[in-house]
Amino acid sequence: MTSPIAGAAGSTEADAVKGLTVWFTGLSSAGKTTISQALYQDLCGRGHRVEWLDGDVIRQRLSKGLGFSKEDRDENIRRIGFVAELLTRHGVIVLVSAVSPYRAVRDEMGQRIGNFLEVYVQAPLEVCEQRDLKGIYKRARAGEMDNVTGINDPYEPPPTPEVVCHTDRETLAESKAKVLDAVEDWFKSPDQ
Repeated sequence: MTSPIAGAAGSTEADAVKGLTVWFTGLSSAGKTTISQALYQDLCGRGHRVEWLDGDVIRQRLSKGLGFSKEDRDENIRRIGFVAELLTRHGVIVLVSAVSPYRAVRDEMGQRIGNFLEVYVQAPLEVCEQRDLKGIYKRARAGEMDNVTGINDPYEPPPTPEVVCHTDRETLAESKAKVLDAVEDWFKSPDQ
């Protein structure tokens, strides 16, 4: 894959820089963070400028104080999208791993950022519940938590994502390879 910061002779670095946001969406415990982390390590190892915005980390830092109502979730996604847009504009490959359950705000971020690949990390709810290390689903099933995506709050799958990772029947290496292929194809595209 050609480096996104490699440019033609005589062009300024700002002219040559081309960034991309790769937005991973899916239920909690579907595998967004796992795939993002593997892809991050791979891209960094290839010498790319990469940042990873993980939904859980953003909630602790940038979106502290927001709840899980639809309005707060949308605001959280807009904050993540704002940071991703700035980084993308400056030639960084940005990996976003966030549940981002509502289609409209994901579409809004895609339009705003422009250089955007949507990755749907798909696993059946039963599989996500088995993988649930944080106990989110268990607490929701016990009535201890509200607004849990997939249990008592909706998840709206993307209708036309660039990549779908079926993590219940693919290995991590297979899922990562699908996303990496899409990133490489995006950078090779003459439209970019």
